[in-house]
Amino acid sequence: MRLAVPAPLLLALVVATPAWSQETTVIQAENVRFAYAQVLRVTPVYQTLTTTGIEQQCDQTPAPDADQSRLSRVVGAVKDALSRQTDEEPDPNCRAVPVEREFRRPIAYDVDYVYKGAKYRSRLPDDPGNRLRIRIGVTPVVSGSRSL
Repeated sequence: MRLAVPAPLLLALVVATPAWSQETTVIQAENVRFAYAQVLRVTPVYQTLTTTGIEQQCDQTPAPDADQSRLSRVVGAVKDALSRQTDEEPDPNCRAVPVEREFRRPIAYDVDYVYKGAKYRSRLPDDPGNRLRIRIGVTPVVSGSRSL
């Protein structure tokens, strides 16, 4: 089904369109190219993490007598190792103790680099090495234009 629009009504619609729709604005796209900059310095940025774990802490046993033979010390060490594996009864000299540990890990890198004599600094997720690929974008400033 097709509707027929009378010519006077069509002419009224065309004349009634706002003036701003007839104005056309051409915005130039950014000119982009890629180049390489020389890296001057890379400084890691660290995050410090703290973890808590449970470890066995045992009181020190008295030092063996000087006249105790090597064979008896070896036999004692093997006996201790075997008794720890069977875990028949806990050692009364040991207890579970919470131990805190700190870990540092790099989360970013502050990179100082130079391109055409100008120095720059950026924070990057990875160490770029000796050269850094950079994006160069140029857009002209047009005076008298309204901001979008």
